[in-house]
Parts: sequence; structure tokens; C-alpha cells
Amino acid sequence: MLEKREKVLIKKASQEVEEAKELSRANIKRGCAVGNAVAILCLKRKRLYEQRIEQLRYFQLPIRDQIIMLEGAKARTMTVDALRTRAAAMKAMQEAMDTINEQNETMKQVQEALSAPSGAAAVFDEDELEAELEELKGPELEEQLLLPAATASAPAPPVPQGTGKEDELADEMAF
Repeated sequence: MLEKREKVLIKKASQEVEEAKELSRANIKRGCAVGNAVAILCLKRKRLYEQRIEQLRYFQLPIRDQIIMLEGAKARTMTVDALRTRAAAMKAMQEAMDTINEQNETMKQVQEALSAPSGAAAVFDEDELEAELEELKGPELEEQLLLPAATASAPAPPVPQGTGKEDELADEMAF
């Protein structure tokens, strides 16, 4: 609105200049002093219009500054909204990754549970069983080393029968 008003005043100022020029030319032809006074009045009105134009321009400066500030605020608001949207997307992605990690962990636990020995086999320690086997082999080896070479080729002595615990273990393994 101020810009429109400024254009109207500029147009009026240029009309006053044209009118002053016409009166000045007419006075020269007629030699009349009154025409000069009217031309001077036209120039005074032109100056008044120019002063109003300057006032309008001073009014426009703060408005333009406010427009620039509003555009900057709008840009900042859009940036903040974009950052919020991005943060929400990142949070959703992180939650999805957490869910996937939880599922992977559950799958690991299931695989470990399935691969672990169950029943009676799960109760015994492998190292203890190996040590017990070595103990059982120890006396047999000593006997074989002490026998003469001729008897060594004889059939091997029968394997001693297991204790009651081994029979129980075999029964449990059968299940």
C-alpha cells in the first residue's frame, strides 16, 4: 500500500514539474509575472510531494526489515521442523535396530540351548570323565608292559565290568 502511495506521489510530482514548465514557457511568450508565481507554486507542491515520498520510504524501511525478520523466522521454523522429523525418524530406526538386536540375542540363546547337551550328558564334566578314563587305562598299561613278549601276543584280558554307577549311566543314556 505504501508503495502504491509512493508511485501516485511520484506521478503527481512529475505532473507539477510539467505544469511549471508549461507556465514558464507561456509567461515568456506573454511577458506576464503572474505566470511565474503560479509556476513557483507548482514547484513548491512538487517539493511537498517529494518530502512525502521520502517519509513513505522511511516508513517502508522498518516494514521491509520486519519482512526480512519474518522470512528468517519462517526459515528457522522450517529447519527446526525438519530436524524434529529427522530426530523422530532416527528414533524409530534405532528402536527397530534394538528390536532386531533383541531378536538376534533371543535366537542365539535358543541356538545355545539347542546345542547344549541335555539330560544325563549335561550333568558330567568332560574333563573329569577324561581323567577317570586315564585312571582306568593306567593299570592295564602297566600290566601289558610287565608281561613277557610272548604273552603279550595272547588275547587281551577282558575289560573289567563297570561299577554300578556306569550301569546307571548307561540306563539313563538309553532314555
